Amino acid sequence: MELKKYKLADIGKVITGKTPSTSIAENYAWGTIPFYTPEDVAKGLGMMGRNSRFISKTGFEEIASNTISGESVLVGCIGSDMGNVAYSNITCATNQQINAITQFKNGIDPLYVYYLLSTMKSYFQKIAGSTTTPILPKSVFEEIEIHLPDMKKQKDVVSILYALDRKIELNKRINDNLEAMAKQLYDYWFVQFDFPNEEGKPYKSSGGAMVWNEKLKHEIPQKWSDCVLGDYIGRITNGLNPRKNFVLGNGNNYYVTIRSLVGTTIDWNNCDRCDDEALSKINSRSQLQIGDIIFSAIGTIGRTYYILEEPTNWNISETSFTLRAKENVPNDFFYGMLRSNEIQIKADKAAMGSTLRCLVMDSLCSLQYIEIPSYMMKLFAAKVSPLYRQIHRNNKEIAELTKQRDELLPLLMNGQASVNSD
Repeated sequence: MELKKYKLADIGKVITGKTPSTSIAENYAWGTIPFYTPEDVAKGLGMMGRNSRFISKTGFEEIASNTISGESVLVGCIGSDMGNVAYSNITCATNQQINAITQFKNGIDPLYVYYLLSTMKSYFQKIAGSTTTPILPKSVFEEIEIHLPDMKKQKDVVSILYALDRKIELNKRINDNLEAMAKQLYDYWFVQFDFPNEEGKPYKSSGGAMVWNEKLKHEIPQKWSDCVLGDYIGRITNGLNPRKNFVLGNGNNYYVTIRSLVGTTIDWNNCDRCDDEALSKINSRSQLQIGDIIFSAIGTIGRTYYILEEPTNWNISETSFTLRAKENVPNDFFYGMLRSNEIQIKADKAAMGSTLRCLVMDSLCSLQYIEIPSYMMKLFAAKVSPLYRQIHRNNKEIAELTKQRDELLPLLMNGQASVNSD
């Protein structure tokens, strides 16, 4: 495969982002223009439509010369986000920790550049230096050299990789919808109390009797009562940190930390490794089994993972709890409860500390909550069980497709694998 050498500055316009003044409320109020940060860039092709920050037209105009439009490739250029790459094809803005290539010249496929730069994370980190907070400034970024084939080859490679990524993204969006349905149903039944009454009608909306509960400080259905979260928990423990117990970096088993818990799944590519001896030591404490729920307890509180397959080659750090429901509490209900907005908010408020927030077991178990009748827990579990299992199947397919893509990517880029486009 014949390749031609380019500097990044030669294939398009390089722009470093900028943050509109945060002291001017109008820059953000009712904003509709996406404003991307390194956290968004880490999502790759899945970045668009998944960001949480927006700026207004006023804010956009303030930083107009630092914004991007049309097909663009974004690269995180500072700290731990160094070398993360994302793609955008809309008008947007980024903060100053991101360099973007936009306004691509003829003969350059932006998606090919996205995939190529995705293979260069270690190189970006290397040239940024070994300071406490490595930075890759625009002046250095523009001088980085890459090698590109002709346009036809670029498009052939993109056709393979992008097809895999579209399927991955479709599964993620399906999972988002399934998760939203489960959370909405929980809220409808156990926050608004419109669970089906004996006639199958919404309880509260149909005039179901409600009574004030002094401990919970709100009304609950008549004949229901209050309890603490610990009344639903049969067992709570956590994993193990290395310290003098074991050493990370060796072996083929996965060591799951809070950063590995993403949405409804575990990002296996973002896990440390440990050997069989270390795994055995951790498991003697966590004793993970099917049906357990992982619940993060330090930093970001309440990230969860529902174990639906035997955890034979992974375990968790000390920064997460493993929660097991009591025998009379269905696992699917238990998981839905722990992921509900109400429990997430309560758990977050119960955490201590400011710089590094921490939730202790006693605080989680002592959270005041409603005592939901057993038959209602079982009815809810039956409704959401198919949703959770479909999410799990989709996550497995995502992992398989991601593995295929990541194995193909460097081979296609260096010419070791070719595309038959005939």
